[in-house]
Amino acid sequence: MPPHPSPRTLVTVLLLAEVLGMMGTMTVPALLPVFKDDWGLSNTAAGWLSGVVQLGYVAAVLPLLSLTDRLDSRRIYIACTALSAVSCAGFAAFADGFWSAMAWRALGGIGLAGTYMPGLRILNDHTAGHPQQSRYLSFYTATYGIGTALSVALAGLLAEWAHWRWAFWTAAALGGLTVLLALRWVPATRPAAPAGPGAVFDFRPVLRNRAAMGYVLAYAAHCWELFGFRAWLVAFLAFALGAPAGVVPAEAAVLGTVAILLGVPASILGNEAAVRWGRDRFLTAIMLASAALAAVIGFTAGLPFALLALLVMVYGCTVTADSASLTVGLVGAAPGGRRGAAMAIHSLFGFGAAFVAPVAFGLLLDLGGGAASLTGWGVAFAHLGLVVALGPLLLRRMRGA
Repeated sequence: MPPHPSPRTLVTVLLLAEVLGMMGTMTVPALLPVFKDDWGLSNTAAGWLSGVVQLGYVAAVLPLLSLTDRLDSRRIYIACTALSAVSCAGFAAFADGFWSAMAWRALGGIGLAGTYMPGLRILNDHTAGHPQQSRYLSFYTATYGIGTALSVALAGLLAEWAHWRWAFWTAAALGGLTVLLALRWVPATRPAAPAGPGAVFDFRPVLRNRAAMGYVLAYAAHCWELFGFRAWLVAFLAFALGAPAGVVPAEAAVLGTVAILLGVPASILGNEAAVRWGRDRFLTAIMLASAALAAVIGFTAGLPFALLALLVMVYGCTVTADSASLTVGLVGAAPGGRRGAAMAIHSLFGFGAAFVAPVAFGLLLDLGGGAASLTGWGVAFAHLGLVVALGPLLLRRMRGA
C-alpha cells in the first residue's frame, strides 16, 4: 500500500493522472470529419459517436460512485483507469465502422465513470478540513479541460503525421502509465458507510435535498452546452476554414486545443470569483453570458478567421467558467454520509445531458442544411445557449425554495 502523501503531493499526482488518463477522451471529436468521410456517417450518427462515451459514463456512474461510500475508492479508480486504456487499445486495433467504434467508445465511458468523480472523491476525503480544499477541488475539476485539450492536440497531430489509429495507441500507453502512477501514489480511502443496511443505492436523501439538486440541474445545463461545444468544435473550425470533407486542418486542431485550454484557468478563477462574490450570483451571470455567445457564434463562420478565433476563445472561457463552481457547490451541499451518492446523481444528470447534446447538435445540423450550411451551424450552436440559459433559472428555483 502506498504511503499517505501530503495534500499538495496528492493534488499533484491526481492532476497528472487525470491528464494522462484522459488522452483518449477527445480523439473522436477531434477527428470527426475523418470518421464521417471514411465511414460515410451522417451528422446525427457522428453525434452519436461523439456522445456514446457519456452514455457509457451514465450507465456506470451510479453504481461505481455509490460504491465509494462503502468501498475503497482507490480500487475503483485503478481498475477503471485500466479499463479506459483497454478501450483505447481496442479502438486502435479493431474499430472499422460505426458499431465497432461505438462499442469501444462506450467502454471508455465506463472507465471514465470510475476515474473522474472517484478521483475527486479521493481528493475530497484526503483533504477534508484543509483550508485550501475548495481550491484543490476546483483545480481537479478544471484539469479535466487540460486532459481534453491535450487529447485534441494529440489526435490532430498524430493523424496528420501518421494515422489516426496512432492517436488511440498512444492514449492507451499513457493510460497504462496512469495505472502505474496510481498504484504508487494514490492512497487507500476508508469510506464512511451510510446508516442502514443496503442503503448504499438509496438516492432519496440526495433527491430530496433541494440545495444539492439545484446544483445538479444547473450542472446538467452546463454539461449540455460544454459537451455539445467540444464535440463539434474542431468540425466547426474546419468548416470555417473551408476544409474539404474528411480533412482536419492543423489550424482547427490547434485552435480547438487553445480554446479548451483557456477553459482551465477560467474554471479555477470562476470558483475564486464565486467564493468572493457569491456562488449563485456568479453562476447566474456567467451562464447567461455564455448563452448570449452561443446564440450568435455559429453564425460567425463567415467572418475573418482571426475574429472568429477570438470569439471561439472567449466562448471557450465562458462555457467552462461555471464548471468548478457548480461541482464545489454540490460537494458542499451534499447530505452527510451521502457524498458519493450525491456525486453519482451529479454525474448522472450532467453526463446524461453531455450524451444527448452532441446527438441533438448533429440532428439540428442535418435539419439546418448539413455541415456545409451556415444556418445549420448557427441553429445548432444557438440551441446550446437556450439550454444553458435554463441553468440559473433551475438553480434559483431549487435553492430558493
